[in-house]
Amino acid sequence: MISVEALKVEFGVKPLFHDASFVINDRDRIALVGKNGAGKSTLLKILCGMQKPTSGHVTIPHDTTLGYLPQVMVIQDDTTVRDEARKAFAGNMKMKERLDRMERELAERTDYESDDYNALVARFTQEHDRYQMMGAGNYEAELERTLTGLGFLRSDLERPTAEFSGGWRMRIELAKILLQRPDVLLLDEPTNHLDIESIQWLEQFLATSSSAVVLVSHDRAFINNVTNRTLEITCGQVIDYKVRYDQYVVLRKERREQQLRAYENQQKEIADMKEFIERFRYKPTKAVQVQSRIKQLAKIVPIEIDEVDNSAMRLKFPPCLRSGDFPVICDEVRKDYGAHTVFSDVTLTIRRGEKVAFVGKNGEGKSTLVKCIMGEIPFDGNLKIGHNVQIGYFAQNQAQLLDEEKTVYDTIDYVAKGDIRMRINDILGAFMFGGENSEKKVKVLSGGERSRLAIIRLLLEPVNLLILDEPTNHLDMPSKDVLKEAVKAFDGTAIIVSHDREFLDGLVTKVYEFGGGKVREHLGGIYDFLRDRKIDSLNQLGTSSPVAPAAVEETPPVVSANKQNYVERREQQKRIRKAEKEVKACEAKIETMEKRLAELDALLCTPEGASDMVLVTEYTSIKKNLDEEISRWEQLSEQLESLMIED
Repeated sequence: MISVEALKVEFGVKPLFHDASFVINDRDRIALVGKNGAGKSTLLKILCGMQKPTSGHVTIPHDTTLGYLPQVMVIQDDTTVRDEARKAFAGNMKMKERLDRMERELAERTDYESDDYNALVARFTQEHDRYQMMGAGNYEAELERTLTGLGFLRSDLERPTAEFSGGWRMRIELAKILLQRPDVLLLDEPTNHLDIESIQWLEQFLATSSSAVVLVSHDRAFINNVTNRTLEITCGQVIDYKVRYDQYVVLRKERREQQLRAYENQQKEIADMKEFIERFRYKPTKAVQVQSRIKQLAKIVPIEIDEVDNSAMRLKFPPCLRSGDFPVICDEVRKDYGAHTVFSDVTLTIRRGEKVAFVGKNGEGKSTLVKCIMGEIPFDGNLKIGHNVQIGYFAQNQAQLLDEEKTVYDTIDYVAKGDIRMRINDILGAFMFGGENSEKKVKVLSGGERSRLAIIRLLLEPVNLLILDEPTNHLDMPSKDVLKEAVKAFDGTAIIVSHDREFLDGLVTKVYEFGGGKVREHLGGIYDFLRDRKIDSLNQLGTSSPVAPAAVEETPPVVSANKQNYVERREQQKRIRKAEKEVKACEAKIETMEKRLAELDALLCTPEGASDMVLVTEYTSIKKNLDEEISRWEQLSEQLESLMIED
C-alpha cells in the first residue's frame, strides 16, 4: 500500500534517521516506537506528505486515502459538535451530488443503445456501489455512534464546540478522521485525551476497521491490544519487528545483548590493534605491520548499541513523617456549579498506605474532588484531612509554576537533598533530560517537558500523601516505568487520576468510579474493576455499587459493653478471637499463593516456561483459588469488623 525507500531526515549535523525502508500493507497494525526525539512524529508527517525528507522516497498509490491525527492541531470553534463532525462526510456529499446529476441525465436521455449511454450507466453503477460501501445516507447514525463511543453525550452534539476543552475538541477531530474511513490511519498519541472507556471503544473500532494503522502511543496496553507489528526508531535506524509490542520487547532485549557482545569484541579488537601500534611504532622491522594495523583501525565502523533502557533505574521518595491512619475522610461531600451537580453524597475513607485510582469519563468530577481535597475550591459536606498529612500534588497547571529562569538541572538540584544529589544526572536522563538538555532553561521547554520536570520535582519532595492527576500523558514508556516503580515503593498514601491501565495495573488496590454524579468504590486492581464494570454494563447493573459506608450507620444500635453480663461478654470475646484467627489464616494462604504466582510469572516469561502447559494449568488454578480466597477474606474481615463494633 505504502512503500518507503532509503528515507533520510537531517536536522543539523547528525541525521535523525537514515536508510529507512519498509512497506505498509493492507490491514497492518503498526506501533511506531522509540525514545522522545527519535523522530516518530516526523516520520508520520512524512508519510502523510506534510513534511519532506532530506532524501529517499515515499510511494503512495493515487487512490489511497490517509487520515492523520497530530498531537497538536488548530481547531475551529464556529459550529456545533454535530456540524463539525459532519465535515467528515464532505466527500460523501459531493459523491451524492454527482450521483444525482448522473441519475437525472440517465432519466432525460433516450439513446439507450449508444456506447456513451452504456459508459454513463457503468460509471453510475460503480459510483453508486462505492457510495453504498461508504455508508450512503446513514452517516448520521454512524456519526452519533462514533461521538458517543468517544465519550460525548447525545445532548452534547448540539452544543457549540467552543464550550469544550482542548482535549474534547481533539476527540471531535479524531471522530472526523475515523468517520472518513481512510485506507491508512496515522495516529500520533490518540489516547492522550481519552478516558478508559473511550480508549476501549477505540481499541474495538480499530480491531474491526479495514484500515491499515500506524500509531504512536505511550499507552502500552493500547498498543498491545491494537498492533501486530512494531517499527522502532533507534540509533538513526528504523528496525522492523513483525511482532506485537510485548514480543518486540523480548526481541529487542535479545538484540541489545547481541549488540553488547559484538561491541565488547570490537573494543577488544581495537585495543589489541592500538597496543600493537604503540608497541612497534618505532621499530623499522615492524613498519609494514604497523601501517597495516593503522589502516584496519581507520576502516572499522563502530558498533552502535540501542539507547539504554533506563526503566531498570529505581527512584525512592525521601522519608517523611508518618501520617494519621486515615489521611482522607469524605462524608456526604457535594459539589455544584450553579444548577449543575458534579457529584453528591460522596462518602469514602482512604487509609494510610493505600494506593487508589480515580477513574471515570472526563467531566465526571475526578479532578474536582482532588481540588476539594487540596482545599482549592469550596464544597458542601464534611471532608477531613488526617493528622500530619503532607500532600504532594501534580496537576497540569503545576508545570506552569516552575521558575522559568532556572535550568533543568538547577530546578532539580534546588529540591534534592542528601545522597540523591549525586544521582541528579541519572534521574534527569531517565526522564529524557540527559546530556545538554539538562542545561536548558525552563522557559524554552515545551508543555510536555515542563510536565516531566514537575514530576521529577515531586519525586524528590518529602510527602506522605501523593496526588497525581494524569501524570503519564507526556511520559514515554521507560519514564512511566520509573515513575510507577517509585510510586509502588512509596510507603505513604497515593491517589492517582489516570486513564492509563498499564500504569495503574499492579499499582492500585482500590478503584473509585466517578459517574452519574456518584462515586462508587471497587475493591481490587484496575483490571478487576474493568471486568466487573463490563459485567455490570451487560446486565444493566451500572448503578449497583458496594454498600456505602453510610450503611454502617444504619446498623441497629448494639448493647454497650457495660450492660452485658459476664457470660455474654466472654462468648463475644471468643467469637472475636475465632474471627481474628480465621482472618490471619486466610491472609497467610493469600500470601503463599501470591508468592507462588510471582514465581510462576517469572517462569512463564521464559521461552521454555511459556510452552509448559503444567505451569500454565497450575497458574490458572492458583489464580482462581486466590480470587476465591480474597473474597472469603473480605467476608471474614467484614464479620470481624461487625464483631468489634458490637464489642
